[in-house]
Amino acid sequence: MVQRTFTVRLRKDEESGYYAARCVELPEAISQGKTEEETLANAREAIELVLEEYEHEAKREGDKLIPVVV
Repeated sequence: MVQRTFTVRLRKDEESGYYAARCVELPEAISQGKTEEETLANAREAIELVLEEYEHEAKREGDKLIPVVV
C-alpha cells in the first residue's frame, strides 16, 4: 500500500473533555477519542476505511484506477 499524508483537524470539547477529528482532504473521515493519541489513531482508521470504500466503489462501477503522484 502506498503511504500518504493527510491533514487532520483536532478539536477538544471543553465540556466533555473528548477530542474530535476530521480529515481535511476526506471530510467523511471523522473520529473522536478521550486523548489526542486515541483520537488520531481512530482518525487513521477512519481514513483507511473511507479510502477502502472509495476503491471498492470504483471497482464495482468498473472504473479504472490510476495512481497519480502530486
